Amino acid sequence: MVTGGYTIGEVLNQLKEDFEDITISKIRFLESEGLVFPDRTESGYRKFSDDDVNRLRFILTAQRDHYLPLKVIREQLDRLDAGEVPESALPDDDPAGGLSQPVRVAEITQALDAAMAGDAEGLLDHDTSGIALSIEELSDATGLTAPEVRSLREYGLIGRSFSESGTFNASDLLVARAGRELLRLGLEPRHLRMYLQFVDREVALFEQVVTPLLRQRNPDARQRATEQLEHLAVLTGRMKRALLSSALRASLHGH
Repeated sequence: MVTGGYTIGEVLNQLKEDFEDITISKIRFLESEGLVFPDRTESGYRKFSDDDVNRLRFILTAQRDHYLPLKVIREQLDRLDAGEVPESALPDDDPAGGLSQPVRVAEITQALDAAMAGDAEGLLDHDTSGIALSIEELSDATGLTAPEVRSLREYGLIGRSFSESGTFNASDLLVARAGRELLRLGLEPRHLRMYLQFVDREVALFEQVVTPLLRQRNPDARQRATEQLEHLAVLTGRMKRALLSSALRASLHGH
């Protein structure tokens, strides 16, 4: 008979401070994937040990900080279970000589997040090549379920090149991460399609501005076009925030 240990709710409370997105459903999912093995009482309730909680911390940290897919995390845990020391939470360079995919995902995401937080300056400077994520890998990296990823793709928000490559790229990763937060607030993928329509219109407008530069066949002109596009993104971003702020104030005062 199992008498000690923590309930799943108590485990959630222990992890919540460090992992804001953790839910009971997420813990159950990790158990169903064979990554954690809580005991069961005679009544069928889960009882987690301290080792189980530490194992969950390892998994959640690997997902959040290093964007490791479950397959890689499982391999790391298998080494720990066998008494071995994992080679590294972040794999070394791949055989081709470039950085491993999890490292590339982390680096690119951090760089683009920082660029967007800084009003989009430098947003077009980063090399986002080399990222090719399956549905499962994108799910692991974002916290979205596979059906949510498929739904975002069906509405055209991610995966524009998926039919050709069968994978998602770095831009898809950023959109999916942003989409996750909105979905958790109760929105649905169909609601998010309007943002894609806004962007397509805005890009068409920007192209009219920079087309004369792009027609010039010299590197300096292309660099000026890049800088102009980034500057336009900054200015229109400010305009949208100002208009949204005004509209929200009006809505609040109207109720």
